[in-house]
Amino acid sequence: MPQTDFKCDRRSLRSQQALLDALVQQLGEGEDLSRVTVASLTERAGLTRRTFYTHYKDIPDFVEQVEAALLADIGELTARIGAATLEDLYRNIGELAPAPGSVELLSYLRDRRALIGSLLGPGGDPAFIKKLIDLARGVVADRMQTGIFPGALGSFFDYYLSYVVSAEVGVIQRWFENGLRESPETMARIMTVIAFVRPGDLYGKPIDINVPAYGMKLLNLQLDTEEN
Repeated sequence: MPQTDFKCDRRSLRSQQALLDALVQQLGEGEDLSRVTVASLTERAGLTRRTFYTHYKDIPDFVEQVEAALLADIGELTARIGAATLEDLYRNIGELAPAPGSVELLSYLRDRRALIGSLLGPGGDPAFIKKLIDLARGVVADRMQTGIFPGALGSFFDYYLSYVVSAEVGVIQRWFENGLRESPETMARIMTVIAFVRPGDLYGKPIDINVPAYGMKLLNLQLDTEEN
């Protein structure tokens, strides 16, 4: 269970674990997160409402604390992936090896499949997905801009970054939808290379685009439009 900083004695931790287990069970049974109540949660957990309010203000506060603990762990694991250079990634792809840190991240997600799967699922928390995307953007943005051609920055890079990060999170969602049938090692290899795949590559017809030159043309077109 993600640990909070509020109550650290064994009884409190058991109570928080019981509440978390009850939340996972409710969501796993198809209950929508927006319909989860303190009464239903504590009844399932075998706790009193007073115990719940000892740790949390309400259901949104409970969910926020659970997600914050998860995101803190995921942020640390993602940082190692974000630190990898293109040379690192190219070398690993050539050796059929995953990106540094990717197996550890996916193993963490798999080991918490019940909780994370519930949050990512149809009855979960859409805001959690947005938080994951924002977290990943923050981790990789600076590294991805290192050495990049200046003309490719601006709106072009912003949308490219959103495209890549959202796609990777979408792959993780799909992995959960498929029941985590691939191992973290296999998924790490897939996700290491998938961002470099262009549609034409799948059909043996790769498209050779000079992205920096295209970015400059796009920027000039935008400036001309604004001037006119």
